Amino acid sequence: MTSQEQAQALAKALEERKGVDIKIYDVRGKSPLTDFFVVATGSAAPHLKALVAESQAAMKELGIMSHRTSGDPESGWIVVDYIDVVVHVFSPEARAYYALERLWA
Repeated sequence: MTSQEQAQALAKALEERKGVDIKIYDVRGKSPLTDFFVVATGSAAPHLKALVAESQAAMKELGIMSHRTSGDPESGWIVVDYIDVVVHVFSPEARAYYALERLWA
C-alpha cells in the first residue's frame, strides 16, 4: 500500500467517525519526516480519542500499526505516526492555535 493510499484510508476512517475539516497534505520533498500529513478536527476530548481509535483500527485491518502516538485528548492535540503518514487530530481551539495548514498548505 502506498503512502498516498494510507493517507486516503486514514482520512476515510476519520470521516466515518465524524471528524471535520479533514485535510491531506502532501509534504513529500518538503519534510524529511513523512510523506503525508492527515489533519482532522474533533469536537471534544472524547471525540478526539474516538477519532484516533478509529484510525488505528482501520489501519490495523490493513496490517499497518502505528509507530508512535503522542498527545492527550485533554490537551486538544493527538499525533499518530505511521512513518509515511502522520495524523494530527485537534480540538477546534488547538487547530486554530497551531495552524499547521499555514506551514504545509
